[in-house]
Amino acid sequence: MLHLDLDAFFAAVEQRDKPSLRGRPVVVGGVGGRGVVATASYEARAFGARSAMSTAEARRRCPAGTAFLGGRFAAYRATSEVVMGLLRELSPLVEPVSIDEAYVDLAAGPAADLSVEGVTELARDLKERIAAATGGVTGSVGIGSSKLMAKLGSEMDKPDGLVVVPPGTELELLHPLPVTSLGGVGPATAERLHAVGIRTVGDLAARSLPDLVALAGRAHGTGLYQLARAEDDRAVVADRETKSVSAEETFERDLTDRTLLGREIDAMAARVGGRLRAAAYSGRTVTLKLRRYDFTTLTRSQTLPQPTDDSRLIAGIAQRLLDEAGTAGGLRLLGVGVSGLSLYAQGDLFAEEPTDAAPPAEGAAPAVAEPEPELPAERRWWPGQDVRHDELGPGWVWGRGIGRVTVRFEGPLTPPGPVRTFPADDPELHPADPPDWR
Repeated sequence: MLHLDLDAFFAAVEQRDKPSLRGRPVVVGGVGGRGVVATASYEARAFGARSAMSTAEARRRCPAGTAFLGGRFAAYRATSEVVMGLLRELSPLVEPVSIDEAYVDLAAGPAADLSVEGVTELARDLKERIAAATGGVTGSVGIGSSKLMAKLGSEMDKPDGLVVVPPGTELELLHPLPVTSLGGVGPATAERLHAVGIRTVGDLAARSLPDLVALAGRAHGTGLYQLARAEDDRAVVADRETKSVSAEETFERDLTDRTLLGREIDAMAARVGGRLRAAAYSGRTVTLKLRRYDFTTLTRSQTLPQPTDDSRLIAGIAQRLLDEAGTAGGLRLLGVGVSGLSLYAQGDLFAEEPTDAAPPAEGAAPAVAEPEPELPAERRWWPGQDVRHDELGPGWVWGRGIGRVTVRFEGPLTPPGPVRTFPADDPELHPADPPDWR
């Protein structure tokens, strides 16, 4: 199995297409006060910016000159399609997990040499071809005997890493890792495991199956027992259509405390929203699942007029659904899910802050201030957006405010370009498709 994870993908595409941002901190996500970071470049991560952090917090941590940009999902998807095409040359069994991540079953492909040396050379060649085909976007690759080991390998040497886990060495690599390295260990499960002294995967492997079932429930406990022993027989499922994204928790004891249940909903909504954003999906239907003390299972749903990936909105709806369902007698299980998925719709992740500001001077960070809603001309523009001027050609929005929009005229195949400011309703300035980097 091979697992590919493209490095800081959204930010890497922005730096490719905007040469003036190369080597600088770049944060992609909401540029307004309610915005959330989707991806931070490695230069921005050095200052503590990270995915799912509020944009306001990222702005406090990052230095002057950091670029805060809204997303360009057409550009990301075009780049992702190139990468997925390269993966399908390795095997017909390619399972995209999100826009920047996929599993490949190498055993189903034409590769004749599946030895450690053979797959290492295959991965090196793949990484070189990805960088060449995408204009310099890099990816980290892990290869192992299962999905579990391949994904752990890709996470161990980022960015631009390559880790092959030789057959027979899985436990040697796995057991020293923190228990949170396992995909089935979220914050609530980690807290329960830490409370009984389980901090590494090796600690988990030392526990019996009955112990883990008592701690985490039958299904989850059995899964943890198997993963701690590197037992993972999940197959690569090609072209799987995602229909919903959800998270759930089974509690050690029946819960009635509304405050505690509310915190669980907030945590699960955060995980669901994060997975939606990572996969570039949004959904219209929020569902709350609950299992009562008598093992009866209920679901309650609400469908929105517009799709969303906003964790706070998802949590708020789930909280109201729980209020309607009630907690009488106690709850053994709680789950939050989103369905009715569609390709990413720019929403609250890129929420706007209704504050005016002048366009930045050349050399300053791209503007993040937003105009009042009654300024429709300005609302056509957002930081990072691809544009074209009838006379000056292609560029991107550097900033906007007070009836003006500032554009930097450059592209993936040009040197850093000049900055010019125009009226927000300039008839010669138009939104444009992403530039071709090839």
